[in-house]
Amino acid sequence: MRSACTIFVSMETRKFKLSNIAWLLVALLVADQALKIWIKTHFALGEGVSVFPDWFQLRFIENPGAAFGMRLMAGDGYDWGKLILGIFRLLASGAIAYLIYHLNRREDTPKGVLVGLVLILAGAVGNILDSAFYGLVFSASTPLTVAHFGGSYAGFMMGKVVDMFYFPLFQWNNCPQWLSFLVDGNNYFFGPVFNLADSYISVAVVYLLLFHYKYLNK
Repeated sequence: MRSACTIFVSMETRKFKLSNIAWLLVALLVADQALKIWIKTHFALGEGVSVFPDWFQLRFIENPGAAFGMRLMAGDGYDWGKLILGIFRLLASGAIAYLIYHLNRREDTPKGVLVGLVLILAGAVGNILDSAFYGLVFSASTPLTVAHFGGSYAGFMMGKVVDMFYFPLFQWNNCPQWLSFLVDGNNYFFGPVFNLADSYISVAVVYLLLFHYKYLNK
């Protein structure tokens, strides 16, 4: 009679059906995009509401989606740097999708590794969708106006990424300069505003490093 530990390991390494992986990916993307669309069509730019007083807010901001603020503007104002980055993200997402498919065919791949990679893929694709299509289907968000469907404020791959989660946990007035990216303009930690897709990636990376480092390091 097999031990409970042996049964658990067997279940952990049993392959997922590709349909289950696809449904998980779709569910994650729907949740990400539904929240972003609701925020974009109900909040003016910079508007926020308190969810839990003093430490959790929904605050609508947009970021251009270019790494480290990189912009390579042509004479016609087209941001080629953002387009190149978008193409790179598409290729990276394709590579992650292939890796999921490849690992799922192996008998020794833990399900947790596959779930973690699906989270990373969903996070990457979720933010790509913002850049690719939001400029085409929404009007521009401003501090005075709420966006609506049917407008167009940017071309393909030129849209802005919607962020909304803000956690000003405490004020860190003596934050070291090398950690300044963790605080906002008023020195509140945690300063960055992020979205659900970002959360997928962050949670997945931490989870994989903590619980599946040995497998990934093989």
